[in-house]
Amino acid sequence: MTDVFSSGPPPDLPEKLDRYEALLRKWQGAINLVAPSTLPELRRRHFEDSLQLVPLIPAGAKVLVDLGSGAGFPGLVLALATGLQTHLVESDQRKAEFLRAVSRETGVPVTVHAKRIEQVPPFPADVVTARALAALPALLDHAARFAGPHTVAIFPKGRGAEAELTALPASSKMTIDLHPSRTDPDAVLIRIEGFARG
Repeated sequence: MTDVFSSGPPPDLPEKLDRYEALLRKWQGAINLVAPSTLPELRRRHFEDSLQLVPLIPAGAKVLVDLGSGAGFPGLVLALATGLQTHLVESDQRKAEFLRAVSRETGVPVTVHAKRIEQVPPFPADVVTARALAALPALLDHAARFAGPHTVAIFPKGRGAEAELTALPASSKMTIDLHPSRTDPDAVLIRIEGFARG
């Protein structure tokens, strides 16, 4: 599989991630963006955890939708790393404002939808991501709003991944691939194709 990193990450990515981290630490005191216990390992737990999705994004992808973006993981990190046209869906107004602040400070253009997923008018995306948002059946239901015949969904999942997979309805059209997480031995990256409705 050829991915969007075939020409390598942007040379200014480390500098932009530094700015992102500084903003996150600054805003963390006012709004709980990430679990405080993850702050000592912020880079690995959040940035590296998000970046490991890049090889799973198909070459030629142009539009990415990240559902329940929170502090921007993985969607905003992927926007910085790939340059994809990125839509971040986050209903918490304070977190949405944080996402806009990171976008301004890093110069990465993203569209922030400060509303619930079901309030965002559907549009086709090449990639749909979400982390720590909902169980797989609900995630796929949300993702289907933005799915076309070739849309890929990528969901990092923890220990409960197997139970969530068995809860999915049987489908002859759906292809599910599991990839081990490089940042958490108990986690997997679930890549799903063929989940569009109809």
